[in-house]
This record gives sequence, C-alpha cells and structure tokens, in this order.
Amino acid sequence: MEQLSLPAYSHKLKDSEGKTFILDQVRRKYVVLTPEEWVRQHVIHFLHQYLGYPLSLMSVERGTKYNALQKRTDLRIYTTAGSPLLLVECKAAHVPITDATVRQVAVYNQTVAAPYLMVSNGLQHYCWHVNPQSKQITPISVLPSFSEISL
Repeated sequence: MEQLSLPAYSHKLKDSEGKTFILDQVRRKYVVLTPEEWVRQHVIHFLHQYLGYPLSLMSVERGTKYNALQKRTDLRIYTTAGSPLLLVECKAAHVPITDATVRQVAVYNQTVAAPYLMVSNGLQHYCWHVNPQSKQITPISVLPSFSEISL
C-alpha cells in the first residue's frame, strides 16, 4: 500500500482466499484491505493515538438517509453524550480531494449535523468547523483534539 502523510502504525494484516485483510480497531474485525480502507485505518489511528478521540465513540460506515437515498459515512465520532462531533470522509490516496468531495461530506452532514468535518486521502487533509446556528462552514488549519472540543 501507498505511503501516506499520516503517522505509520503497526497494523495487523492477514491473507485469506487471495485477499488481504486489515484489522479495523473500531469494528473489531478484519475487513478487506482496499486503498480507501488503508486511508481510513490510518485516519482512525491518528485521531485516536494523536488527538485522543476514543475508539468507543467512533462508528465506521454508518448508514444515513439523504433525500430518500441510503448513504454511508466513512467515519463518525460522537461526544460522550452521543451527539455527532466529527464526520470524516476518506478517499484512496490516488483520488484527489475536489470540490465534489467537500460537497459530499457537507451534504452528508445535513442529516448528521456534526460541528466538525474532515476529508482525507491520506496525503491531503482538510478540516472545517460548522456553525450550529448559521450552518456556515469555515476551514480550520488544525483539527482540535478530543479534549478541546468534547465539552
């Protein structure tokens, strides 16, 4: 898999029936290793180990409805009270982050209503704060740690 601009970690891989699987710490099971999954697992590791987001408050590939369509968000993180805190959209490293990618996470957030958004392809990472009243999305240069925003 491709080298990312996220910290490396000692991931667990296994091969079965001609496919490679990676251990997902959130779902606590092995999942097929795709380029997008590689990025997602590195983002999870970074958020947990470096910014203090608890694995127990993360949800991977959770379904959400938008305009009667069933969609899946890559990663959601909740407050200890169970409210959405951070919505993350992951793309494979070879997929550029475009306006369409940003619109995708913003559209998903219309139903999720998380105050923080993140998009990453493992090489580039973008974060935003969403004003809860005006719904205005403002870019932020650094994603706050869990202890800074989980009040």
